[in-house]
Amino acid sequence: MHELLFRPATPADAEAVVALVESAYRGDASRVGWTTEADLLDGRRTDVEAVLALIHAPDSMILLAQPPAAQSLLACCHLAREGMDIAYFGMFAVRPGAQGRGVGRRVLAEAERIARETWQCTHMAMTVIDVRAELIAWYERRGYHRTGEYKPFPYGDARFGLPRRHDLRFELLLKPLTEVCA
Repeated sequence: MHELLFRPATPADAEAVVALVESAYRGDASRVGWTTEADLLDGRRTDVEAVLALIHAPDSMILLAQPPAAQSLLACCHLAREGMDIAYFGMFAVRPGAQGRGVGRRVLAEAERIARETWQCTHMAMTVIDVRAELIAWYERRGYHRTGEYKPFPYGDARFGLPRRHDLRFELLLKPLTEVCA
């Protein structure tokens, strides 16, 4: 993958963001990529209302990535400033057919740059379903550290998906932003 253009999402992008996130995480189409949660969760990952809320929230942005000449989105992530020092990274999605080509690494690096240079954050935080060993290992190779701090999965709240297992929980991963994403 060559050049990527990055820009913040606007309300006009909400439907495209939902389609991208759903394609990367849910259903059989997501199995083309390696980030699928199809074996862990059914249901929706997000919806237009939730995406619009993130776009409009203070100290929050959805970062989009796309090739220069293309209209379709290639990747996205959500960034939120939490306090003075920490940026939260979430809703990270790369179109399944483009995974494994370095796009995700570049989006993560751009998100870290924004958190460090624009918001002056010293750390990036995220939560990952702890049974996602391959995904956690990918983040560890990029400088994230497992904290051993867990949050329960919100069973019964369909906004987070419909669990196919009863042992899901989130682990907090943290990275000092003095380290540059490799």
